[in-house]
Formats: sequence, C-alpha cells, structure tokens
Amino acid sequence: MNLSGPVDFRPKLFSALRHYDGKRFKSDLIAGIVVGIVALPLAIAFGIASGVSPTVGLITAIIGGFMVSALGGCSVQIGGPTGAFIVIVYNIIATFGLQGLAIATFMAGLILVLLGVFHLGTVIKFIPYPIVVGFTAGIALTIFSTQINDFFGLGLTNVPSEFLPKWGEYIRNFANVDLVTLGVGLVSLLIIIVTPKISKKLPGALIAIIIVTAACWLLKSVPGFHVETIGDRFGRLPTDIPQPHGFELNMATINMLLPSAFTIAILGAIESLLSSTVADGVTGSRTNSNTELIGQGLANITVPFFGGIPVTGAIARTMTNITNGGRTPVAGIIHAVVLLLIFMFMMPLINLVPMATLAAVLIMVSYNMSGWRTIKGILNNPKSDVTVLIVTFLLTVIFDLTIAIEIGLLLAVILFLRRVMENTQIKVYSEQLDVAEGSEATVHEVLDVAKGVEIYEIDGPFFFGVATKFDELMRSSMSAKPIVRILRMRKVPFIDATGVHNLEILIKSSQAVGIHVVLSGVNENVHKVLEHANIEKLVGEDHICDHITKAVKMANAIVAGTASKAE
Repeated sequence: MNLSGPVDFRPKLFSALRHYDGKRFKSDLIAGIVVGIVALPLAIAFGIASGVSPTVGLITAIIGGFMVSALGGCSVQIGGPTGAFIVIVYNIIATFGLQGLAIATFMAGLILVLLGVFHLGTVIKFIPYPIVVGFTAGIALTIFSTQINDFFGLGLTNVPSEFLPKWGEYIRNFANVDLVTLGVGLVSLLIIIVTPKISKKLPGALIAIIIVTAACWLLKSVPGFHVETIGDRFGRLPTDIPQPHGFELNMATINMLLPSAFTIAILGAIESLLSSTVADGVTGSRTNSNTELIGQGLANITVPFFGGIPVTGAIARTMTNITNGGRTPVAGIIHAVVLLLIFMFMMPLINLVPMATLAAVLIMVSYNMSGWRTIKGILNNPKSDVTVLIVTFLLTVIFDLTIAIEIGLLLAVILFLRRVMENTQIKVYSEQLDVAEGSEATVHEVLDVAKGVEIYEIDGPFFFGVATKFDELMRSSMSAKPIVRILRMRKVPFIDATGVHNLEILIKSSQAVGIHVVLSGVNENVHKVLEHANIEKLVGEDHICDHITKAVKMANAIVAGTASKAE
C-alpha cells in the first residue's frame, strides 16, 4: 500500500476494447440482456423498499450500472441498487428527506474516490469476515421485517422504522391479514423458489412477477378480489429520464450527514470488492481494487443529480452475468441499455405489479443474504469471532447500520491490534546469546555477554501497543542497574510515533543515569524513521549497529572500560 503513489485509475473497459471482436460481443450481448431482465424486478423492489419510487430504483440501475461498468476495475461487475443499502437509505430519508439522501450519496461517492486515490482498495478486504457476515445477516433480517406489511396485506400506513416497535405494531395488527394478498404473496414466493429448480438460467423473480401480475390482472373483475399494485401506491410512473438538479451543501449539513455518508461508502466498498473477489475466483481475472473504488465513487457522485440512490456492485447480478457468458464491461453497459429501453417503453406494465409479489422478491433476497450456513460455521470458531458476529448483528438490527459499521470497524481494529500484540514477542538475554536463535540458520554462534549488559529483542512491529508492553517488561526484568542496554531490532518491520516516543524516553532516562543504549539490526525503513526523529543523534551514530555481533562486542568493551576506570 502506497498512499503517496500515482493515482491507480485504469478502467477495465479500455483494456477490454483493445482486443475486442464479434465473438466476445455476442457473448456480452446475451449476458447483458439476461442481466438486464434479472435486474429489473430487483431495481424496482430495492427502490420501493428504500422509501423511494420504482422509477428511482430503475434510474439508479441505469446510470449507476452504466458508470460502474464503464469506469470500474472489474471486467464483469454489475452495479446498481442493492439490498444492503435499503436500511441505511430508508433511515436517511426518514430523518433528512430526499435532499439529505442526495447529499449523503454524493459525499459517499467522494469518500470512495478518495479511498481509491489513496490506494486503500486492498485494505477494505481485510475487514474481519465475522463483521461482514454479522451486519449482512442483520440487514437481511431488517429487510425481511420491512416486507411483512405488504406480504400479509396488513394495510399499515405509519410503520415504525425501528425493529422492535415495528414488530410490536405487526403483532398488534396481525388480525387484519388480507387473505387474498397473502395468497398472492405465497404464490409469488413459491414460483421464485421453484423456478431455479426447473432451470437455473430462468430469473425466478421476473417469472413470478410476469405470471402473478397477469393472473391478478385477469382476476381483477372477480368480486372481492383486490391486491394493491405499484400503480395504486405510486400513481402513473414517468417514462422520462429526470433532468439533472443540484442540492445545497453547507458545513452544518455535511456534519449531520457525514456518518451516514461514511456508512454508505464503507458498505459500498465492502460489497463491491467482495463481489469482484468472488468474480475473480470464477473467471480467473484480476480486479484493480483502487480503480473499482474510484469507478463506484464516480457513479455515486453522479446518481444523486438524477434523484438516484446509492450504487454498488451486486454479487447476484454479477454472477448471473458470468454464468451467461459476460466477460468484459460491455455486458454491464448492455444491461444498463436494456433497463433504459424497458424504462422508456414498458413502464405502464410496471404499474400492474402487485406489491405482495415485490415483497416476496425481497423476502427471497433477505433469505439469500442471511448466510445462515456461514453463521452456523462461524459459531464453531473462537469465541472472539462469535462475539464480534453477534454484536455486529444485534447492533445492525436493534439500532442502525451506521452504528453497527462504526463499532464493527472499531472491533476490527481492536482485534487486529490484539492479534499483533499476541504475536509480537519481547525476549530478554544476559550472559550468553545464540546469534542464530529465531532464524533458519544452521550454524550457531554463541556470544558471551559481559555482566552488566542486557539485551532486549523485539520480534514484531514496534507500535503503540507493543511499545507500552516493552516498557513494562523492561522495568520488571531489571534486577540491577545495567551498564549497557542493547535493543535487538532485526525483526522490527516498522515503528510508529508511540514507539519512537517510548524509545526516546528510554534512551534519555538511561543516559541520565549513565546507561549506554545500543541499537542492533535496524532495517532501512526503521532507520529512516529514527533518523528523521533525531534518535540517531540522541543515541549516537556509532551506537547503531547492523549486526548483533558488533553490538555485543561494543557493549562488552564499554563494560570493560567502565570496570578499568573503577579500578
């Protein structure tokens, strides 16, 4: 990772077009059409569940999907609205309105671009798996709970957004279940489940929407048969791409929406890079993580000007693209064109889709997101992983995704530091030292260490947690005041500001009582840090040795010289 290196922005589309031919276009065309058809019901359902209109969901899939494919770093990534954003988008709209959502999405896009510009694409992948599983499962349960009203036809108009009050309202009104709506929902769910068993290439959600919508339209004249449709709830849907519009930015708004924007950015980064990693495993290609984040960021900067919601890579649609032959970003662009054509010429038919059918689509999405088999496997892991998973899951469900991601990332950092500290060893030597100990060398050279010389070997990074641990160990191990302290640093890959500070205190306090400090085996990177921090001048250039043999020889000489002076 190089934060100061050149911007790593190389969209896969440009390299794919260099050797493009008719055969590849045919494969991409078929895949793009199939993915566009599969994405249609999902874009509509995710838009409605997020608290916006179906039109907004489609606009997001068209513009965002096009930009992710054209500017991203993955050859087969399909972008658009996803289930992971439903909870955060719904909460932002409830609190700050559509204007607030536009600003938060725009800011999230800027954060994603910065993550890519500063080469942080690979870092996102290191977020512990239990955290990702925990909030993904939490999102799945939350999505499921938002669909109960439409699936059972309860007719509630002001459903609480919080998880526990929401279920309290459902339980109080469960006697109001509409059996016709429930029947439509159950039939839709059954079709979605059964369709892949007939053929995995058939999009179950789309088949359910077509069959159930046609059946409901034919039965609408039957007395007592009425099921709420998209048209009933949203009215006539527009068929024109909205004109770009701006929004007002000020520091007060930025401060209020920054946590939400950060959540959108991190969630989008995790989901898109997870999707691209899965895709790379299937296709054998290699995603440029930094370019992918920049492409995702540019998409999220653009869609708010057209009223869209956040965009990220979608695993299910990406896998559909791969299984149908898509191998270049052209397939993703064709998928966006297919959605545009449907938007322009088929929106009147969308009005007829029952809300219960869309609820069934999202219930199936939530089931697929839940990852219950993965959770079952993680429960057999160490208790720390299980605790992190449960805490992240409960925070996502009971509170909100912003808190869950912030605390989840904090837990990730704490776990990382804990594991590094556990793996970093500090050894104390006196009297004798085997130079080859801890290495693969077969020739052992044992050095005699004079009385009055203490050797401390740090095996691992010398950062703030280890610096404190080293300081405590050094104080507890001193039986008598030594004449020379040797710090063997051959296995220290880096040192941070706290490590430098503690080292400076150690050197100054040692010198104040007449103790010499010698540094041994300092690598080039650590040496540069010590030089810039003036540690080299403080300890003396001659007291920094490139090998422990020289350091011990110097220390023994210092002890001998001290003894002769005392005589």
